[in-house]
Amino acid sequence: MVLLMLESTRLYDHLFELTEGSFLGGFFLQFFHHPWNGLRFWDLIQPGFMFIAGTAMAYSLTRQQAQGKSWNDSFKKALKRSGWLFFWGVLDYAVRPGGLSFELWDVLTQLSFTMLVAFLIFNWSFTAQISISIGLLVLTEILYRFANVPGFDQPFTDQHNFGNYVDLLLMNKINGGGWVAINCIPTAAHTIWGALAGKLLLSSKKDIEKVKWLIIFGVAGLVAGYTMNVTITPIIKRIATSSFTLASGGWCLLALGLLYWWIDVLNHKRYLFFFVVVGMNSIFIYLFFEIVGNRWFNEYIGAISNGLMGMMHFPVGLMAIITSLIVFALEWYLCWFLYKRNIFFKL
Repeated sequence: MVLLMLESTRLYDHLFELTEGSFLGGFFLQFFHHPWNGLRFWDLIQPGFMFIAGTAMAYSLTRQQAQGKSWNDSFKKALKRSGWLFFWGVLDYAVRPGGLSFELWDVLTQLSFTMLVAFLIFNWSFTAQISISIGLLVLTEILYRFANVPGFDQPFTDQHNFGNYVDLLLMNKINGGGWVAINCIPTAAHTIWGALAGKLLLSSKKDIEKVKWLIIFGVAGLVAGYTMNVTITPIIKRIATSSFTLASGGWCLLALGLLYWWIDVLNHKRYLFFFVVVGMNSIFIYLFFEIVGNRWFNEYIGAISNGLMGMMHFPVGLMAIITSLIVFALEWYLCWFLYKRNIFFKL
């Protein structure tokens, strides 16, 4: 979420513009989505969001079960949460300069589906949940390869694939960037795997064994995903191909394993407060910088900071970077303000 906050301030755009063509430019390029077939660091942010939501759900449901809550009560809560995620996801994209719009490409809209799927099978066996997640990837392959809709029968071609066709049916429009609403089908695997990882962390297994299994499954995902990329299915984040889902899921598992080992096993917990403050109100700050920030706050703060720095003849590139950091600092302070007053927004 901290990385998404920084992206919303356009910090990465400014840094890339200043370093384009250099080694640093290549580094900052990793903070942008790959245009089509390939995988960059930024392509892992959304899978990580959906994965860790599943992990958090495992902790929440385990606590609810320990408190004696029935499955029906938990289901009502999960259904309500998914409804709110869908609402805010649609609202995020609804207000456009030309008027209202109905779009289903926001990560919260996708998460509303994947969280509900993960909840419904949460109490199933490990084998059953893995089978369902793989089944979702197989279903994705079948839909893209064998639907054969005229004009949309090219599985991995932008603007001419089955996902684009479904968007026409659902929204009467196609995303110019290649994103599709049915990404929620394959990426439900991310949330399922996140929930399974949460169960593993909550289990009685030794810490080092938990790390071992996270690494084993993470490597397996990477091998499967990258092997598919060079054989049958290209890694394409924008339509969440099965190879992309496996590879990005592998990276998520490895990241969780590394962080669990570093923070919980080795007890390196200093300096985490900076991130905890944001994480405790992650949905709130996401909606804030998406809705308020992008539509008003960023420009308002920019007008003030750029105006003051312009009087002092700051270089334009430096002004842009400083303004982005000021916006980020103010958003972090807002999270800190809420944290100190024990105000936490939950769905």
